[in-house]
Amino acid sequence: MKIPLSSIGSALPGHLSPDAGFEAPFDMLTACHERVHRMLRLLDRLQQHLADKGWDSQAADAARDVMRYFDQAAPLHHEDEERHVFPALLAQGTETQRSVVRRLQADHEAMAQAWPRARALLLGVRDAGAREHWQPWDDQALQVLADFSGRYDEHIRLEEELVYPAAQTVLDEPSLSAMGADMQKRRTLR
Repeated sequence: MKIPLSSIGSALPGHLSPDAGFEAPFDMLTACHERVHRMLRLLDRLQQHLADKGWDSQAADAARDVMRYFDQAAPLHHEDEERHVFPALLAQGTETQRSVVRRLQADHEAMAQAWPRARALLLGVRDAGAREHWQPWDDQALQVLADFSGRYDEHIRLEEELVYPAAQTVLDEPSLSAMGADMQKRRTLR
């Protein structure tokens, strides 16, 4: 089974896709969620490819792409939320909204802590260099990847269905413009 790397999109990690720009920061945040889902699907396909065929250069490329996304774009995305979305709801939201935001903040911390273990497994695939140098993943390794991936579905659902709509009602136009400008600036500085 060939891992179709072209299906992950051409936008670089942390950069906007053609349909989302800094002038519409919540559209950009949602587009980032779509890329998270694509990267997690690529990670699933990589696991299946490794189980079926073992290591090859396609597996190394896929591992590199997943690592690049979660090394670069995901931290920027979480910082966008931590700097602009969450504070607005913590200050002006309902108690339910504040509770959800605190949960999402804890999720960000748990994701940051889980990533190095998942990354180490992907690094082993990326850097194996040859089929005979790669050690197949055992059940514990697969669980690490499942734990990492599993943190995202409910997190994204809560953001898109509750937090983003609520934050958009409390952020005025100057705040949204400042949010977009800050998002752009932090990506330009990288």
